[in-house]
Amino acid sequence: MTPLSRLRRLFRLRNLLLALVLLAAAGGLAAYFALRDLPSVEGLSDRRAGLTILVRDWQGEEHPLVVGPANPDWTPLSAIPETLQWAVIVAEDANFYHHEGVDLAAVKEALKHDLQQKRLARGASTITQQLAKNLFLSREKTLIRKIREVVIARRMEEALTKGRILELYLNVVELGPLVHGVGEASRHYFDKAPADLNAAEAAFLVAMLPGPRVAYNPNKKLARVDRRAAHILGLLRGRGVIGEEEYRLALAHPAEIPGINRLAGELEEIEALFAPPPAEPDESTTAVDPAPDAGESAPGELPSEEDPGASLPQEGPTVGEEPASQGAP
Repeated sequence: MTPLSRLRRLFRLRNLLLALVLLAAAGGLAAYFALRDLPSVEGLSDRRAGLTILVRDWQGEEHPLVVGPANPDWTPLSAIPETLQWAVIVAEDANFYHHEGVDLAAVKEALKHDLQQKRLARGASTITQQLAKNLFLSREKTLIRKIREVVIARRMEEALTKGRILELYLNVVELGPLVHGVGEASRHYFDKAPADLNAAEAAFLVAMLPGPRVAYNPNKKLARVDRRAAHILGLLRGRGVIGEEEYRLALAHPAEIPGINRLAGELEEIEALFAPPPAEPDESTTAVDPAPDAGESAPGELPSEEDPGASLPQEGPTVGEEPASQGAP
C-alpha cells in the first residue's frame, strides 16, 4: 500500500468515526428532549379522579374534554358490553393482553407490509400507545413525539391494569364531530346507552376508529363503514365472542342510524368511482387541514378500498382467555 493510499484510508476511517459520533450525539439529544418533562401516569389509576385534556374539532379549534366521572358521558368498563370491548381489541390491537405497551410483532408485520406496498399503508400503534397520544401528546409526526409515546405507553402498562387502560381508551377515542368516547357516541348515533348496543351497533362504532373524519365518516362513506363493520363481526365470530346466529343476524340487520340515508351513501360511493380525478390543488391557496385527532389516520396510512379490513389483525386472543373486565380495580 502506497503512502497516499494509506493516507486516504485514514481519512475515510476518520470520517466514519466522526459520522458515528455525530449520530450518537444526535440520538442522545433526541432522547433528552423526548424524555424530559414526561407527564406522570400514576394518577390515572384512581377511578374517582379525572383530568382535563384539549381536543380539536374538525375546524381545528381546541375544546376541553373531561376524562373521568365528572364527564356526564363517562362510561365505566362494567357498563360497556364485552362485545364492544372485544370489537375494539380484535380491530385495533389483537395482542392487547400479551404486550407491554408496544407490540413488536405488529411493528415487524407493518414494516413488512409497507415495504411490499411501497407506501405507509399500515400502522402498528397499540391501544396503550393511542391512549398515551390522546391524553398527553400532540398529533405531530416526529421521532421525538413517537419516543415519548412509547415511553408513556410502557409506564402506563406498569402503573395501570389492562382493564383500566381499556376503560380510559374507550372514553376518549374520537368517534364523530366533537364526539369522544363510546358513551357519547352511543347516544349520538343510536340514542341509547352503550350497555344497550347490539353486536351490529358495536361493530359499527369500532369500524369508524381508523378515521371518523374522512375515511370512515358514516355521513360520507357509509358503505365503507358497513364493510369494515362486517369484517369486525367476522373476527368476533372467529374468536367466539358472538355465535353463528348472532353473527348472521347482525349481518342481515346492520346498524340503523337516524338521519343517515344508507342508500344515498352507497350511491355516493358508486358515483365517486366514475368521477374524474380532482384537479391538482393550488399550493398558494390550499388551506392546511387540522391535525388528525384520536383515531384519524394520516394520508397514506389508510387501509385500501379493495380490502377494508387490511388494517385489522388476523390473529388475537379468544374469549375466555382473559376477559376485558379482569384486572380492573
